[in-house]
This record gives sequence, C-alpha cells and structure tokens, in this order.
Amino acid sequence: MALVLHAGSRNKNAYKVLIAAKYSDVRVKLVENFDMGVSNKTPEFLKMNPMGKVPVLETPDGHIYESNAIARYVTRLKENNPLYGCSLIEYAHIEQWIDFASLEIDNNMLCWFYPRAGYAVYLPAIEEAAIAGLKRALEALNTYLASNTFLVGNTVTLADIIMTCNLYIGFKYLMTKKFTSEFPHVERYYWAMTESGVPISSAKKTAPAKESTKAKPESETKKEQPKPKAEEHAEEEEVPKPKNPLDLLPPSKMLLDEPKST
Repeated sequence: MALVLHAGSRNKNAYKVLIAAKYSDVRVKLVENFDMGVSNKTPEFLKMNPMGKVPVLETPDGHIYESNAIARYVTRLKENNPLYGCSLIEYAHIEQWIDFASLEIDNNMLCWFYPRAGYAVYLPAIEEAAIAGLKRALEALNTYLASNTFLVGNTVTLADIIMTCNLYIGFKYLMTKKFTSEFPHVERYYWAMTESGVPISSAKKTAPAKESTKAKPESETKKEQPKPKAEEHAEEEEVPKPKNPLDLLPPSKMLLDEPKST
C-alpha cells in the first residue's frame, strides 16, 4: 500500500510532509480532489480522524494525523536519515527547533493571521500579543542565525523544513519589508531555504505584505483584503472555506506525483 496524504493541495503543513518525503526518497501520493470542508467531513475521513482535521496520512499500519508527526514518520522511514541528524545531541536539537517553530512561530503567526483573513474575530489585544510574541521568537531566531546557516549542523534537517513552512504565511501575507528588516538573518535564512534547500511554493520571492499602521476590524478586512484558501494554512484546525477565495499561491515545485498540501 502506497502512503496517501489526505489534505488540500495548497497547505503549508502538507509541504512539511511532501518535502520531507522528497528528501527521504519516500513516495507519498496526495489524494486527488480533496475539498476542505467537504472531504474531511465524510464518514470515511472521520474514521481516520474523528476530529475531521487535516492532514492525515494513510499507511500500511494505520492512519497518522498532525503534520509534524507525519513528517517525523516519513523521515524515519529512511534508515540513518540525515534529516534527523548524525548524533543524539543533533536529534535533540532538531526536536528543540521543531517545538520552537510550532509553539513560538506558528502559534503566534496564526493568531495574527486568522482574524485578518476573516477566520476569527478581530481583537486588538490578541493581535498585539501575538505580534509581540512573534517578534520575541524572531529575535531569538535571528540571533542564532547570525552565526549559523542551518538550524542544526551544516545541512538541511527536518527542523529547517518545518521552520521554513511555518514562516511561509508570515512572509506571504503578514510581515512587511519594514517588519522583516528587524530580522535580517531570518529573512536571509527563509529565502535561502525556499530558493534552494527547502523549495516550498514556487521558490520565488513574493511581494512583501502591504504596510499597515493599524489593524482593521474583521468587517473591513473582508472588504479590503483578498483571502487565501483555507487549505493554505489550516492544519489541525478545520477552517471553513471563505466565500469567493482568490487562489494566491503559485504552483509548487515540490509536487510528489500531484500537487502538495499541508
């Protein structure tokens, strides 16, 4: 039985799995015609994950959900995979940065992004706290990257793959050039990964987010900002598909068999 990934084709969390699979020479097939909000509510899908959340990986030994867990599984399928380091301390540092990417980067990024995309109620205090938390995390990451090309060792690891995918939404939709100028080493790292080491999306630099001096309420955001498809960022959380969404993501170069997903 081939490994089958159930998720949409433009989800940054699917990129984690598909990129890790490509580096590991593991064949993962993306399920065809996945429709977020429909496919993940079918009886068949709910048997794989009763919560109705994506992504889910079908394996010969059962189903796996949560994107980081799936990426770890795929990486471990290759014996002595350099994506997991060459020593116990490297393995621990890879796990450390995966946790950092999830807890400090992704959590704050999504708290900032969801209200602006119209998927959550806009509350200024919540956004301010998310941005402040994200800045603290980026400052720490920037300091580390000032003297390091990769997160662990001298080559791409699973930590770099997950970190890059979690930074994607910020560089694509949220962080202006002025914002990222405070973290030049993070900016250098992200584009180096996407253009060579971890080519998510089309590996082309996108225009920075438009400058915004003050956050806008959800009602204004819906009128003035095009919404990305829910599948671009949804992972464990099921997010309703927005009305008339614009397909903002260019085709990905990291396709394995077909498109990619979370």
